[in-house]
Amino acid sequence: MATAVQRVANDNRLDEEEPVAAVPEQPAPSPAPMGPARAAIYMASSVLLFLTQGLGMSLLNANTNQLQGSLSATTTEIAWLSAAYMAPYASMSIALFKIRSQYGLRRFAELSIACFVLASVLNLFVSDLHSATVVRFLSGMAAAPLSTLGFLYMLEAFPPARKLSVGLSLALMNTTLSAPIARIISPPLMDLGGWHALYTFEMGLALIALPVVYLLPLTAPPRMKVIQRMDILSYLLLAIGFGCLAVFLSLGRLYWWFEAQWLGLLLAGAVVSLTLMFMLELPRKMPLIDLRWLFSRENMHMAGVLLLFRVVSSEQTTTAANFYMQLGLLNDQTQTMYAIILLASIAGGLVCTVLMMTRYVETAHVLALVLIATGAFLDSQSTSLTRPEQMYLSQAMVAAGAAMFLPPVMAKGFAAVLAKGVPFIVNFLVIFLFTQSIGALCAQAALGTFVTIREKFHSNVLVEHILLTDPFVAQRVSQLSASYGKVITDKSLLNAEGLALLGQQVTREANILAYNDAFLVVSIASAIGLALLLGHLAWARLIPQKTAAPAVAQS
Repeated sequence: MATAVQRVANDNRLDEEEPVAAVPEQPAPSPAPMGPARAAIYMASSVLLFLTQGLGMSLLNANTNQLQGSLSATTTEIAWLSAAYMAPYASMSIALFKIRSQYGLRRFAELSIACFVLASVLNLFVSDLHSATVVRFLSGMAAAPLSTLGFLYMLEAFPPARKLSVGLSLALMNTTLSAPIARIISPPLMDLGGWHALYTFEMGLALIALPVVYLLPLTAPPRMKVIQRMDILSYLLLAIGFGCLAVFLSLGRLYWWFEAQWLGLLLAGAVVSLTLMFMLELPRKMPLIDLRWLFSRENMHMAGVLLLFRVVSSEQTTTAANFYMQLGLLNDQTQTMYAIILLASIAGGLVCTVLMMTRYVETAHVLALVLIATGAFLDSQSTSLTRPEQMYLSQAMVAAGAAMFLPPVMAKGFAAVLAKGVPFIVNFLVIFLFTQSIGALCAQAALGTFVTIREKFHSNVLVEHILLTDPFVAQRVSQLSASYGKVITDKSLLNAEGLALLGQQVTREANILAYNDAFLVVSIASAIGLALLLGHLAWARLIPQKTAAPAVAQS
């Protein structure tokens, strides 16, 4: 393996070009097509980079309860780790695109992986919540370029004709793998050494990826001077705006939206920063972000589709995971289910890859929405007796649908951007990052808030029927308090203990009903998206027929 990697490195290493002031008139020559062995090495490197980047966040989300004890923090305080990670991650790729265009792809790749290794090493020195928050912020900055490198390594393995079909589909499939893998490997890692074992594993992946990036260079495009002074100010305003939104959406549901005054200040800061950025960008001849193109009808349509994806995919990544926690299920009890989810994600991604090579690309969209709508509807029938075994089929359907949804949208949008020119890639990144990072946080916050509100509603409805004059309620209270009869002799205290235990059961049932409502909302949203998609496809087929009819009549 090492010999093969070294041979690939020697065959592919390209000299860095000096930056030029403008786009060259003649495009760079296409690299020679790779052989199967070399392409497999690059594809494996892409998987490694995606896992290295994704597991850093997924391991944190999968072990929230365990980290509370290790860091002596509450659930609300632990959420600051996710917020600190997402604050820089939400916008970093926009700056990184111009940085690598001006200073060279090889330097960008080597410096990026070195920074991520350093951030991973810093995790080992975390001793409390404050130091963990600072390190997670640095990890979010360092992880942003790794997802870009994962895409580039996957695309590098394919000829130009297959990059936006097979390459893009497989790269997007890799983005879905880290979440289930984190749930599968967390129990043995926690048994080995607690949260230190989690971060040691993350550092180990980073150290493996380090020589891969140095030994397997990417095809370096010509360097261009693309960074202007005003770009720096515009990006800082954009980063502040996206960062404030990320923290606001991550923590608003936990501190509650109208209770904490600083949440309003964060939202105001985001609005002010983004407004100032818009005011700076609109008059510029060469803006960092072309806002007029960004808000065109086609882009808004694509952004709406991407946001729909984030909402429906949140059924599995957050809503279902929180539902298992509500049932008291730990990671070791859901390992088999997440293994099935992992296999379903791979299967869905491969099916989508095959469809991307045919003219039936839109079929992937239809199948994805059908699978997600059906799976979410099945989940909405859950009860307090539901266990992972009853959700194998539904969660596999949702996982396969989520893996099939995104590639057709991304391929179509990216092809349209490349037709307009390389500078518009930054604008496309804004749409993609906003919908996938900020959009994901919006979906999680909206569904989480919906579950909280519905839990209060169901609790009120259930509590109205808890009356000791009801013989069934009195019998249930007596059964629950019977176990305390030997230690509590006072009849009124014994009844109070039974009522408290019954109240806990009512709260659990209200939460389950609330999660069922959330699953049903996702199912309805998927069904509406499916109806709109089918209507759009039918309209697209009718338009050519209408335009062709006058031409036939004239001939």
